Amino acid sequence: MTDNSEELFPIVDEQGRTLGRITRGEAHNGSRTLHPVVHLHLFNSRGELYLQRRPLWKDIQPGRWDTACGGHMAYGETPEQALRREVSEELGITDYSPIALGHYVFDSKRERELVYVNKAVYDGTVTPSKEELDGGRFWSREEIVNAMGKGILTPNFEQEYQTFFG
Repeated sequence: MTDNSEELFPIVDEQGRTLGRITRGEAHNGSRTLHPVVHLHLFNSRGELYLQRRPLWKDIQPGRWDTACGGHMAYGETPEQALRREVSEELGITDYSPIALGHYVFDSKRERELVYVNKAVYDGTVTPSKEELDGGRFWSREEIVNAMGKGILTPNFEQEYQTFFG
């Protein structure tokens, strides 16, 4: 399995205004063109945070643990629409109440993303997509802190976690 390199993403400015469009392949080829993504931090009522394991076939950060749900906005989608679609596809969850926490620019050598950050508390069943994820589980705060900086978690998850929950 591979990502669809022809999938269309919006090109945005730092305020989220659409400026054009770009393919996934172009967005991830080192062009560093700013494109939007949505993230959901999924907590249970005990304060544990669900993390997904990225499949080894992913073109970005394969095999590392990451935000419960993260995905690109399709061209023409709003952040809210993209979040609902991604959470349903990746985690099998449709009945939840996301809270928007803000957005920021994640900058790496390979890409630039405008990340829309959300959180929710959810105690129902999580059914990670076998096509999109390599499983997932709830982590305690202590487990997350102990894994930081050891190549277990994605760098963008570590930065985001410290910014919004650290």
